[in-house]
Amino acid sequence: MLAKVKTVTGRRWTYVRDDQPFGGSAPPAAIFFYSRDRSGEHPGRHLAGYAGILQADAYAGFNELYHPARKPGPITEAACWAHGRRKLFVLADVAKAPLAIEAVQRIDAILDIEREINGLPAAQRHALRQVRVAPLVASLEDWMRAARSKRSRHADVAKAMDYMLKRWEAFTRFLTDGRICLTNNAAERILRRVALGGRSWLFAGSDRGGQRAAAMYSLIATAKLNDVDPRAWLADVLGRIAEHPASRLDELLPWHWHKQQLSGAAVA
Repeated sequence: MLAKVKTVTGRRWTYVRDDQPFGGSAPPAAIFFYSRDRSGEHPGRHLAGYAGILQADAYAGFNELYHPARKPGPITEAACWAHGRRKLFVLADVAKAPLAIEAVQRIDAILDIEREINGLPAAQRHALRQVRVAPLVASLEDWMRAARSKRSRHADVAKAMDYMLKRWEAFTRFLTDGRICLTNNAAERILRRVALGGRSWLFAGSDRGGQRAAAMYSLIATAKLNDVDPRAWLADVLGRIAEHPASRLDELLPWHWHKQQLSGAAVA
């Protein structure tokens, strides 16, 4: 972001709802926020009224969200296996570390099953996980703890294992709830879309500019998640929103708008 004499690095925060992996009926959506820094107060404000599941990395700024005394209730932490695997994959791919290679192979066996059951109802996913995935996860934990006990805490592979082992409860929470995915790749994919055009919109002239950019990211990303052309949707909505009843603004949301377009095409 532009500032006096120099630039400062602002932050993008993104939260994504995508119930498709467990056959949910709620439409997918994404929302972005802007801030000047990455302090923990920001997610606390973003999610002030939320008390569901949050799947994220191990950023310490989220810790207060998981506190039992939090109001309106604690958020349930679900760790991201992609982040855990990534640390081990680097060691397996670059350093060819045998322990890291085996860890990645074990994790990939779990991910392979998850791909097979993606899209099934939550109850069915939960049942299949108990039979097919839980034994692999238990075996991974036993093997990883045994291997970790023989390594110095300063070893790179030990640090990569500790990232998962110290958060094992959060990493295995998906086994107790069929709605939880193994990764937060849905949010990662949304962030990647913004990053691809970063050179075109790298700078925000002010805090207000950063907030407006976040609002536009939210609209465009949500439209794309619902297979809606953002340009067509925004052109139509902006052209008639002034005369649209305020009590029915939800009709202009991408998923409702898309259905209206399909109905209109069918009638025509």
